[in-house]
Amino acid sequence: QVLVKESGGGLVQPGDSLRLSCVASGRASESGGMGWFRQSPGKGREFVAAIRWSDGNVVYSDFVKGRFTISRDNVNNTLYLQMNSLKPEDTAVYFCAAPWANTIVEIPRDTCEYKFWGQGTQVTVSS
Repeated sequence: QVLVKESGGGLVQPGDSLRLSCVASGRASESGGMGWFRQSPGKGREFVAAIRWSDGNVVYSDFVKGRFTISRDNVNNTLYLQMNSLKPEDTAVYFCAAPWANTIVEIPRDTCEYKFWGQGTQVTVSS
């Protein structure tokens, strides 16, 4: 049973834009928010951005602030990550995840705070 599924990855050139999508279902959709992480070869999974459903508050890692935007389509229950001004160092597998908590006070940034994970979608930025 797939509870979290990402889509939208691909190969783009530096400076291009890309939008990732994520759909949560079942128990994953009951979480208090969702987040995006990424992992490049030889590195650990790192936090990118997250959103809290109750008030739409968002947080970003410093390396994407001003370039990436996390948002949600409430009608389609879809999470998005709009990525602009992409750089080669943004190349990674991007994961969507739903946290353990149904009610979030402080938006989680650690992987251990997330229970449901998608399979990931590859983003490659190269000229």
